[in-house]
Amino acid sequence: MTYRKKLIEVALPLEAINAASAREKSIRHGHPSTLHIWWARRPLAACRAVLFASLIDDPGNDLPEDKASKERERLFNIIERLVEWENTTNETVLETARREIRRATKGVVPSVLDPFCGGGSIPLEGQRLGLSVSASDLNPVAVLITKALIEIPSIFDGRHPVNPELRKGTADSAVWKGAAGLAADVRYYGRWMRNEAEKSIGQFYPKAPSGETVIAWLWARTAKCSNPACNFELPLIRSLTLSSKEGRRYSVGLEPDRDNKRVRFRVQAGSAAGIAGTVNRQGARCPVCNTSLPFEEIRAQGREARLGYRLMAIVVDGRTQRLYIPPIEKHEVLALGAIPRSFPKTNLPEKALGFRVQAYGMTSHADLFTKRQLLALTTFSDLVTEARKRVFEDAVRAGMTNDAKGFSSGGSGALAYADAVSTYLAFTVDRLANRGSTICIWNTGGEKIEQTFARQAIPMTWDFAESNPFSESTGNWQDSVGLVAECLERTPVRQPLGTVDQLDASIALPKQKTNAPLIASDPPYYDNIGYADLSDFFYIWLRRSLANVYPELFSTVLTPKAQELIASPFRFNGDGRKAEEHFEIGLGKAFTLMRQHSNPEYPLTVYYAFKQQELGDDDGNGVTASSTGWEKMLDGLLKAGFQITATWPMRTERSGGLRDYNANALASSIVIACRPRPEDAPLATRKEFIAALRKEMPSQLKLLISGGVAPVDLTQASIGPGMAVFSRYSKVLEADGNPMSVRSALQIINQELDAYLTQEEGDLDRDTRFCLAWFEQRGMEEGPFGEAETLAKAKDIAVQGLVNSGVAQAKAGKVRLLKRDELEEGWDPLKDARLTVWESTQQLIRTLEADGEEVAGRLVARLGGGRSEEARSLAYRLFAICDKKGWSREAMAYNGLVRAWPEITRLAQDSKLPEQGRMEMS
Repeated sequence: MTYRKKLIEVALPLEAINAASAREKSIRHGHPSTLHIWWARRPLAACRAVLFASLIDDPGNDLPEDKASKERERLFNIIERLVEWENTTNETVLETARREIRRATKGVVPSVLDPFCGGGSIPLEGQRLGLSVSASDLNPVAVLITKALIEIPSIFDGRHPVNPELRKGTADSAVWKGAAGLAADVRYYGRWMRNEAEKSIGQFYPKAPSGETVIAWLWARTAKCSNPACNFELPLIRSLTLSSKEGRRYSVGLEPDRDNKRVRFRVQAGSAAGIAGTVNRQGARCPVCNTSLPFEEIRAQGREARLGYRLMAIVVDGRTQRLYIPPIEKHEVLALGAIPRSFPKTNLPEKALGFRVQAYGMTSHADLFTKRQLLALTTFSDLVTEARKRVFEDAVRAGMTNDAKGFSSGGSGALAYADAVSTYLAFTVDRLANRGSTICIWNTGGEKIEQTFARQAIPMTWDFAESNPFSESTGNWQDSVGLVAECLERTPVRQPLGTVDQLDASIALPKQKTNAPLIASDPPYYDNIGYADLSDFFYIWLRRSLANVYPELFSTVLTPKAQELIASPFRFNGDGRKAEEHFEIGLGKAFTLMRQHSNPEYPLTVYYAFKQQELGDDDGNGVTASSTGWEKMLDGLLKAGFQITATWPMRTERSGGLRDYNANALASSIVIACRPRPEDAPLATRKEFIAALRKEMPSQLKLLISGGVAPVDLTQASIGPGMAVFSRYSKVLEADGNPMSVRSALQIINQELDAYLTQEEGDLDRDTRFCLAWFEQRGMEEGPFGEAETLAKAKDIAVQGLVNSGVAQAKAGKVRLLKRDELEEGWDPLKDARLTVWESTQQLIRTLEADGEEVAGRLVARLGGGRSEEARSLAYRLFAICDKKGWSREAMAYNGLVRAWPEITRLAQDSKLPEQGRMEMS
């Protein structure tokens, strides 16, 4: 089967995409993450770039490589502008991309389908690019989030607000673009809900004695000291620090109250950094008698419902800063005396991925909240229903059609509009829950309440922070309304309407009304995230507010679990193999369906959150019985009949620091591009596979490196061309006749990458080859002179020559390479009589780190194009060595040079100095 390669199968401006993706994490206003939380949501920038590059032909289909490279640069420029956050509403930039798509597809633009839509990033960005989109997910929370992004805003595009405040005067004649009118109503009715709630339950949220508004109440869970002679109520506190801000540090002090057998809390100025809390990794320690209380005892008290909680301190809103005051009995009595209305009585799973609280007796969702938090959530949730009635009545008064068709029935009149507004208000209740549970802790540095889902888990917390929904600070209601409305205002409205269905992707895909779709999706990640169990936290409140609006979505008490595609042993009585089998079979069925329905002219793209560590148990012979989720993903695609054509690392942590480099978590994901493999694909032997790799990979690796793939990403990116060879065969047979595993293929591909990088050494000058070999053996550490002399002779040079060239030191029978800060200051390559690639590379890094890209650019201009490119290539080899040796800090120096290379070379071209020619090497 022949096809025209798309840009995504050849080259991408990864640095620009990754930088934009990382920046999204700091965007609060207008981003879908502020509409509703979803775990491991794909960055919008990455989704936008991947969809665009999946639709655009690679110039190499029609042009020789020199001209193709220039055309790729033009396309890269479009992508680099397209991924910037500011351009998500820039119609000029977006229309340029849409026009390019129409040109590439000759006007027959395919629709986009995402059968695992999750947080809705892929269909949202498809819609932003002007594409017809459809999506589905088994999880009703995911379905509703995606509806709120791609269905609802477009249906009410350009609608005037219906609230009485904005229907007065000249507002009726105002132009309301996109979903701005809908967002205005969300703000209005959200404000109405706040006022009504305060009338109803405001008395449970008292002010401080001096009249200041309380921002948060800080609580400590309590247990009984196990020492019978003490028997104090023991506060469980991870840290005594209340504020760690410079210049205004506060902590909590503990004093025994022997009459009441409890500890009194006092607030004191100054840091408690040197004072441990009462809980550490071994358990708790009584501050009165110093008796240890192991975790098993704390868990036992929890299971017996003997754990309580006490008010530890109060945070109030001062005129210029937060103030900390000691607990007030009246505040504690009011909070503990709150009686919530009927609240959801649903159980937490007995065991689940990321859940720790059940061992402490917290077995229901209600156990995750205080009584006052439950009162607030039930009040606001019930007010969503009341607000819906008011919106409907006001919409009818505003002239909207008064029909009986709600939003879920395909309506677009007054009732459907009321459903739409109430959907966003229900999301605001979820935002309130996320910062209003006993899992929320107080961030002492930022002086704010952390959300429940700071990660994909519900951990046990000891001291926790309770927000005041009626304040104007952390975790309050009105700010949450505003964030939801801002997201709505930035959401693209497009025709035709996007559609979202609740479907099990292993059984069915959404029906397509147009041509065969381009499929792009973000499937579940093996056993990393238990979406269904986590989303129940929100589902119970959404169901309370919206069961009548979306009866089919909320027909079950909790979200569907049995069909969910995760390898969770807890779903199979602890049987890991059954869990793995469930994941493999279900994902395989989903991929098979995708192969049957995907448009053959475009690659399928699949996102996978990459984790390197092996999953599974040793089989007793030193072999891991099960593979990584990454291997399962690749294997599932191959078994479904796909051929992998590219793999691209997409990162959302791009600080360039050691933590970024060492991060082995969901911050990094791989985008896999693949095509249907021909039914008559041939067999190959191991020998034939390796021969094909050696023939084809070097040119592809050269293209990746010239395209700017950073060293830290090269290993993952090289999997694409390697797996393209492996997966084009129906099977690759080992010497014993058994099919080669994906794991073995990946190992061979990595070996060929190493061979390619090593082979490049042959073109280097002799001094550099010595330095490279010595570095691989000893890094920057010293070694015996005799060993260095032997290596130098093999390279046909002398150790003294290396010393004279300024790259090595020989002293007292020892030899070592000079560190970068020991190299010649003010080094000028034009005056270097023995110029080497090694010194050029090290001096470039030194200049970049000390003086920045502009000065490094001037140095590149003096080095000339040939030598500077050799220095860049050497950085890849040096990174690979450091990566294997675990020299993280040194590795990042070489990665940093390559990452900065596009800007350095641009600045070099702008330099007034003419580019120098290639200089003679030793």
